Formats: sequence, C-alpha cells, structure tokens
Amino acid sequence: MSLTPSQMEAALRRWADRIDEAAPELNRLDGQLGDGDLGATLEKCAARVRTALDAGPYADLGLLFKACAQACARASGSSFGTLLTVAFMTLARRLDNQATLAWRDLPAALQAALDAMSQRGGAKLGDKTVLDTLAAAHDAIDGIDDPRAQYAAASAAVDETIASFRTQPNRIGRARMFAERSIGLDDPGMIAFRHMLDGIAPASCN
Repeated sequence: MSLTPSQMEAALRRWADRIDEAAPELNRLDGQLGDGDLGATLEKCAARVRTALDAGPYADLGLLFKACAQACARASGSSFGTLLTVAFMTLARRLDNQATLAWRDLPAALQAALDAMSQRGGAKLGDKTVLDTLAAAHDAIDGIDDPRAQYAAASAAVDETIASFRTQPNRIGRARMFAERSIGLDDPGMIAFRHMLDGIAPASCN
C-alpha cells in the first residue's frame, strides 16, 4: 500500500479545513501563555496551502510538499509557521521525484521532519512542544503498513502524550517564561498537532 499525490492533496484539504475549525481554540490556548495568535497563523498557512493545491495537480510528492512549504513560508514568519515550513520542505527534499510513498516508509519521513524541526527551533523531546506529539506519532506507527491502523495508533499515542505533559511545565519558547503557570495547561502546539493529525486521517476514519 502506498500514498499517492492525489491522496495527499485530498488529505491536505481536510487538514486545512480542520485548522480553520480549530483556530479559535488554538488562539485561546496560545493566549494563556503566548501571543494568542497560533490559530490565526495556521489559518493563514491553511489558506495559502489551499491556493497551492488549486495550482496542481502535482506529479510527485516532492513537488506537492515543496509547494506547501513555499505557501507556509509566504503566509507566516512566526515560529510555528517556520517549523511547518521546515517540515514540508524536509518532506519535499526526501520525496523528490517520488510518485508514491509506501506506508511502511512514512515513519522514516516523519523522523527526518522531526530532526529538521528540532534543529531549526532548538527544542528537544521533553520540552513540551509539538515535537513530543510528532515523536509519539512516529513511534506508534513504526512497523505498521496500513493507513487506518497507523492513524488509530498515532491518535492514541498523541492523546496519551498530551495528557502526560499536561502536568509538566513548558521548557522552551515564550511559554517557558511562565513555566509554573503552564503546569496543568495543554501546550498549544501539541493541540494543533492533534487537530492536524485528525485532518489528514484517512477519510473513512472521520
């Protein structure tokens, strides 16, 4: 079983719709410890990604992810927008000229994105950021070769990760200035990833 550009395009449209729905919640969560604009930032990225998708179709996954990276780069210069750009561009380079991606190879692609995001943003696992949920999803799907089973495993792992970090302080970014206040609160980036995961899930899982 393999992921095709047309399947990824459809998933990204669902991803964009889910971001729009989640934006008010993400703004509220971000406002507790940050600027309160995470939802607005991701809405801009989603709008640009839709425009990029409308310019398709794309012959391979590398071109598709490159278009998404360029869209996010134009949409926002925020820290999360930059991480999203880095993730898409890492996938674009890794999947250059690839018309398909075997589902069993998805964990390796996610690991490459995770490494690039950590290097760019300076966060490490355990800092209570989006990286922790991405790592949990990666570990959960390793060895699974079915998209529905991957989503089920990743979804459970992400929920567990969010719950386990709720009692911990944020250790990086603007939120670290309010470390004690962040205890008991969900990290906005983690919740954003939760929504993104639900957005790109196979249509039959929604």
